Amino acid sequence: MNLTQRYKSPTCLSGSILLSHPTLLDPNFFKSILFISAHSEEQGSLGVILNRPLEQTLGELDSSFQNKCFSEVPVFEGGPVEKDKLIVAAWEWLESPSSFKLYFGIDLEKAEALRVENKSIEIACFVGHSGWSPGQLEDELDEDAWLVSSLDHELFSKMKQKKKIWKKTVGSINDELRVMVDCPEDPAKN
Repeated sequence: MNLTQRYKSPTCLSGSILLSHPTLLDPNFFKSILFISAHSEEQGSLGVILNRPLEQTLGELDSSFQNKCFSEVPVFEGGPVEKDKLIVAAWEWLESPSSFKLYFGIDLEKAEALRVENKSIEIACFVGHSGWSPGQLEDELDEDAWLVSSLDHELFSKMKQKKKIWKKTVGSINDELRVMVDCPEDPAKN
């Protein structure tokens, strides 16, 4: 995983991975790995949490999808914003390392057409999303609430591992973070 030393403004974060810093205790993002799908100084940022599977498929979440081609698509908690909305994402990994073609916020008909066209397309659904107003994410990055990383195929393939993948990924960055990720969530239990 290729981590930046420190976020430097102005940088377009679209397509980046954000890892919550071990000191970020906000329950919305505690031990989270996010994919930033859109980022601009004028519009703000939009992304989804990758390591919060709901342990349900689309067919289990909504009975109208049972016995359909999407019944087994995994569903994740995408974030604290618009939790009543479902975001469909489809992607295909390309031959060059850490690059992929993303279809984000598409409808299920488009996802079905993509899968018919290309069996290697992966699909996931997200309930809600994560959003930041213009400048908000940059402020959080300046406060070191997030670690910025580039896209990583291995990380995407382990999305269902919840906090375990966060701990492994953040802990592999350096010795200081390795110690921090091993600390108990409640310091009184140290």
